[in-house]
Amino acid sequence: MFGQFGIWELILILAILLIIFGPSRLGDLGSSLGKGISGFRKSLRDDDPDNKEEGQSGT
Repeated sequence: MFGQFGIWELILILAILLIIFGPSRLGDLGSSLGKGISGFRKSLRDDDPDNKEEGQSGT
């Protein structure tokens, strides 16, 4: 999932992010990122009724 990154690289990146953003802003960033990914996945799963009708009428 993380490609070529090992555990020490991930810890170093997380420590740098914690120093730059601080614990409170890092939590907010993670929360908004999670909400964005959740919304994106939900939009991919939702079926658009217009697309279904166009696909059926074309055959």
